[in-house]
Amino acid sequence: MRRTGAAGALLLAGAVTALAAAGPAQAQEYRYWAFWDGADRGSWTYATQGPATVRPADGAVEGFRFTVGADSAAAGRPRAAADFDALCRATPAKDGRKRIGIVIDFGTAADAPGGARPPAARTACAQVPEDASAGDALAAVARPLRYDSNALLCAIAGYPTSGCADQVSGADGAKGAPKGADGSTASGGSKGAGDGGDGGPSAGLLGGVAAVVVLGGAAVRQARRRRG
Repeated sequence: MRRTGAAGALLLAGAVTALAAAGPAQAQEYRYWAFWDGADRGSWTYATQGPATVRPADGAVEGFRFTVGADSAAAGRPRAAADFDALCRATPAKDGRKRIGIVIDFGTAADAPGGARPPAARTACAQVPEDASAGDALAAVARPLRYDSNALLCAIAGYPTSGCADQVSGADGAKGAPKGADGSTASGGSKGAGDGGDGGPSAGLLGGVAAVVVLGGAAVRQARRRRG
């Protein structure tokens, strides 16, 4: 009887661990505005905060790309370079204000919702107060902006006219909800590493369950020995 209980616990733990190793199930992609920070030498880095919480310094470049992606690695980057000198050379510096280069890429026809035609990409140099956020800089050059109730950026310069981080029908892959303007995520919550980004159980969670099962089996065996 003791051996049966221990074996059952180990089998359950093994099954849970195997499920974790198998990986999460596939989930929907989203169509959304991805936010990018310009880096040295004109490259782009996927932003880890929303545009309302990033407060770039004078000389920064911020990029926005309407894209369809399964995760941040698959999100489309702005196709123009993050080149501050090219964007802001015609905008002289002013005391008490900063200059932020803005790149807006409306994506491709394949990214567009409902057969819409994406506008041509645009760039601008936003001159804003020193404490302004990236969202403030965007609003200065690309109104109207549209946000949802979760502070997720839904539209830039009125594009798209409706929808917000909509799931793409029939798409494969896993996508954590895009970040909102305040660094929060779209409804569905933040799906960071170990949080089950696609809605399935995370490896960390399942590994923890496996550990609890093994420890529980050991405790049962120890209690039986004491009673014996």
